[in-house]
Amino acid sequence: MKLIVGLGNIGGKYEQTRHNVGFNVLDLVAKRNAASSPKLKFDGNTVDVTIGSERALLLWPHTLMNRSGQSVQPAMAFYQLPLSELLVVCDDFNLPLGKLRLRSQGSAGGQRGLEDIIKRLSSEEFSRLRIGIGPVPDAWDAADFVLGRFGPSDRAMIDEAIEKAAEAVECWVTNGMAVTMNRYNSSS
Repeated sequence: MKLIVGLGNIGGKYEQTRHNVGFNVLDLVAKRNAASSPKLKFDGNTVDVTIGSERALLLWPHTLMNRSGQSVQPAMAFYQLPLSELLVVCDDFNLPLGKLRLRSQGSAGGQRGLEDIIKRLSSEEFSRLRIGIGPVPDAWDAADFVLGRFGPSDRAMIDEAIEKAAEAVECWVTNGMAVTMNRYNSSS
């Protein structure tokens, strides 16, 4: 079994913000793979899906971004999953808008949700898929930027990136990280 976590913030005021692209990707993966009905578990919404022949649990933490590990760590412990079975999907304002970057491990790179997951799992050795939402304009505060919505000129590009990211999640489940990195890091 795989655990796929999309990072974001719950509540109407956060819907469609830059910080919620992780949620948007999981929404699309669930839709494309005939997900089960959502269940409230592990301080978040969960749904079971089958991708290819592999079972996966999708998790949308309800802990707010900066405490995402509070949701991820109990899910990992409950299913006794090794870190190799975890994929975290999140935004990254250090990447250009729409660019995807997959890594099998690494630092949080300033992403507070990843930072909390790393802290609570005591490891950086899990896969992550970052979706570019940047750059932050010079006059903007980074927190205000990530909590803002995409402008009309950026909407088509981010929608395409969300579609590619959902495909990358499915590829990771069925083909593993090396194949997925080769396919999606070079094409985005």
